[in-house]
Amino acid sequence: MTIKLRNGIFLAPFHPVDEDPTLCIHRDLELIEHLDRLGYDEAWVGEHHSAGYEIIASPELFIAAAAERTKRIKLGTGVVSLPYHNPLTVANRMIQLDHQTRGRVMFGVGPGLLPSDAFQMGIDPNTQRERMVEAIEVILKLFNGERVTKKTEWFTLSNAISQLRPYTWPHPEVCVASSVTPSGGKLAGRHGFGMLCVAATQTGGYDALGINWKIANEVAAENGRKMDPEKLRLVGPLHIAETKQQAIDNIKFGFHRWAEYFAKISPINPNTDRSIDPLEQGIKDGVIVVGTPDDAIAQIKRLQAKQGEFGCFLQLAHNWANFENTKKSYELWQRHVTPVINNVNVNRVDSYNDAGTNSEKYIGAAMGAAMQTIQKHAIEQAAKDKKSAAE
Repeated sequence: MTIKLRNGIFLAPFHPVDEDPTLCIHRDLELIEHLDRLGYDEAWVGEHHSAGYEIIASPELFIAAAAERTKRIKLGTGVVSLPYHNPLTVANRMIQLDHQTRGRVMFGVGPGLLPSDAFQMGIDPNTQRERMVEAIEVILKLFNGERVTKKTEWFTLSNAISQLRPYTWPHPEVCVASSVTPSGGKLAGRHGFGMLCVAATQTGGYDALGINWKIANEVAAENGRKMDPEKLRLVGPLHIAETKQQAIDNIKFGFHRWAEYFAKISPINPNTDRSIDPLEQGIKDGVIVVGTPDDAIAQIKRLQAKQGEFGCFLQLAHNWANFENTKKSYELWQRHVTPVINNVNVNRVDSYNDAGTNSEKYIGAAMGAAMQTIQKHAIEQAAKDKKSAAE
């Protein structure tokens, strides 16, 4: 292993429509604080404007608040849906966040996931991927301090320039969402962006992961670049507890409501057996993990065997369990999964085994040293007593 696997979350977020939205948003902020204390590396926050379940409309606003509550975790837009915004205002918001966070912000971009968002704005979904490409190419120029004049069917810039240069040199890391279509892979390869594979464990998404990474590498080579696997991030849903049964019991709190919503907004896998409970189906297909830290380790190793090394695994934040059990799941990951995947304890284990294997030698030497000390003290004390008696 040459890459240390980073840990993070992908926070859409998912909140049932029968909960208070104010409490939900503040609980999301509390979750980021919890992850920061545990030592997680990244948190990506989504942008959605419809469907009722994913209630953060501005990841930038959320990140600004989260940055004030945390110390080290990096915070990314997961993603800014570029076709919904003028490129100049997007560039300026990200540069401002870059300064406010002193370089802890990451810039995730995408075409927009929910078709209901696009319809509300009068945007033809067929244009979204092309608009994403148009927007990011302008934003890169603005990040670089250039003036831009450009007129398209959906935005106009006239001698536009960002007033601030980025805090991060040359600009915050850019990462493009990639799921089923090759557009994300092509864009990442052309510009050397990172990739956010938001359906890495899905049956369709899992197959497309390898295809899109291959496309990204091919396009990168055509442009004189090489894709960096450290910038490849895979997203997958899981929940872990001390036992598998405990994990299953925990997610009775909210899994089926989440699954019902997800089925409404996502294309149904044609291989899905409708007669099987979605929890059983997801575990059977390897799409989700509900179990122990060992099950989570097995999922990571499965992904590494299929994909090769990658830089970060992002747990999909889903609220399957109540908040306390959710936080415990993230804690168990950091306590028991991370050390195994990154061989954190290899020297500790070696030292522990050495102490056991050579215990007779080490303890014998220690006891011998102790006896010598005792004997030396006895001799010295006897000499003192003899001298006292002579006086």
